Amino acid sequence: MNKMINEIKEIHVEDICLFKVGNFYHAYGRDAYVMSYLFGYKIKQIGDNHRECGFPIGAMSKVTAKLQNSSINYLLIDRRNNYDVDEKEDYKENNKYGRFYEKAHKYVSCKNRLDNINKYVEDI
Repeated sequence: MNKMINEIKEIHVEDICLFKVGNFYHAYGRDAYVMSYLFGYKIKQIGDNHRECGFPIGAMSKVTAKLQNSSINYLLIDRRNNYDVDEKEDYKENNKYGRFYEKAHKYVSCKNRLDNINKYVEDI
């Protein structure tokens, strides 16, 4: 992850930050876990400790509708436009990001373990 993304996430810890890169949006770190949990998006590992998932711009209406229905704060950020925020939703004290992250972390951890077991069995 680059420095600007890290700085934005330090400020918006309890918000999903979706970064527009070309024809895709990307979520990093904890946000990638929540997006994977909610939408089934595959998480890629970048380097040693960074996680990322992405989806095409065409899926944005589905994504924002689900985030709104789940009462999760989010920001849509355009990297080409000096990281300007294109859209923001803030549920203040009703934000459920933390609850969804806890579920997402367990989900992704279990899914990774199952994937590793399946790979091991296939290699036997």
